[in-house]
Amino acid sequence: MSIPTRFDRGHTDDLISFLAASPTPYHAVANAAARLEKAGFRQVEETDGWDEAAGGKYVLRGGAIIAWYVPEGATAATPYRIVGAHTDSPNLRVKPLPDTGGHGWRQVAVEIYGGTLLNTWLDRDLGVAGRLSLRDGTSRLVNVDRPLLRVPQLAVHLDRGVNAEGLKLDQQRHMTPIWGLGEPREGDLIRFLAEDAGIAAGDVTGWDLMVHSVEPPAYLGRDRELLAAPRLDNLVSVHAGTAALAAVAATDGKDGGGPAYIPVLAAFDHEENGSQSDTGADGPLLGNVLERSVFARGGSYEDKARAFAGTVCLSSDTGHAVHPNYAERHEPGHHPMPNGGPILKANVNQRYATDGSGRALFAAACERAGVPWQHFVSNNSMPCGTTIGPITAARHGIATVDIGVAILSMHSARELCGADDPYLLANALVAFLQD
Repeated sequence: MSIPTRFDRGHTDDLISFLAASPTPYHAVANAAARLEKAGFRQVEETDGWDEAAGGKYVLRGGAIIAWYVPEGATAATPYRIVGAHTDSPNLRVKPLPDTGGHGWRQVAVEIYGGTLLNTWLDRDLGVAGRLSLRDGTSRLVNVDRPLLRVPQLAVHLDRGVNAEGLKLDQQRHMTPIWGLGEPREGDLIRFLAEDAGIAAGDVTGWDLMVHSVEPPAYLGRDRELLAAPRLDNLVSVHAGTAALAAVAATDGKDGGGPAYIPVLAAFDHEENGSQSDTGADGPLLGNVLERSVFARGGSYEDKARAFAGTVCLSSDTGHAVHPNYAERHEPGHHPMPNGGPILKANVNQRYATDGSGRALFAAACERAGVPWQHFVSNNSMPCGTTIGPITAARHGIATVDIGVAILSMHSARELCGADDPYLLANALVAFLQD
């Protein structure tokens, strides 16, 4: 079968729009769902019965989306090809009682989410976004995408040793943003956000809110060969996986023969703090969706076991490009570069799930797509990060391969990747999903 779509720089242009419109996991899954709706997918509710007719479907739960396409001729035992990703990024999140301040300043109380680089949030213009939960049981997305908050750094005159000794930040005392002058008033932030969303403040009974940099994504460099943007970790994979799934679905029935796999996108929340939630990779969401898909097609437990045994997941997340100012921190024989194509991540201690057979599968997909690829291994002296890959493999017994895009400034409020890598990743994902 031929590759249905050759993504190019237009894919990266669309990624820029996706990133700008997705300041939170809730916005990211809503935007992914909108793209899938345009490709003919339809939402199914977890509380409804599933008929599992052929076609594209998706489930939304909080900041997670599971989408899949059942081709014509799929049986109950047809295995899955899964692109796994996560929707969350390290940031500052609003506390349950947000209105605080002192000494004539009004501030917003925040909690540190994930392993964020705290200094990158200093002296930036910040907005607030998330979801408001209403008294009637519904929720509403909100996004104040203009300069609203700021975490001011202490002037060098009051910290004379900062450049020589390094910046030291206390997460409780030093990271509270300001948003005005005067005394704090209880309920002020929620009233402001409700008014901005056109909701009566009294109808808001809960919220999940976070701050984001309002500086838009941008091409960078003399030849615009780099992309500077927030939340590349890991919305670059969510966007690529969404585009790849839609492209593969569009080819159903055009090549003849029965389908070898059912393509799936699984984008989870809470990867940055361990994935242990009902919307995280360590929760039951993916397994429940795949099992229900099997059973809705008339399958048995035996069919489910056969389908899972033949299933493969590509866990797509970002990895470290070699840093020119800190090259000694990287493994000397493995220096991934921007625009060198997706990286294959390996770790023998199972921080990544890749093994030799997974490497061969990924290499074959890249070869079919005409996409270059690179190796990533951590320096033995540096602790290795991890992903949803090992969790997916262990929880569901699914063969899993860890891949991604090489970036600099991981977990910063603003990260950096090669401008070609997003569409190279998407092309590789199409080849993997289509097989």
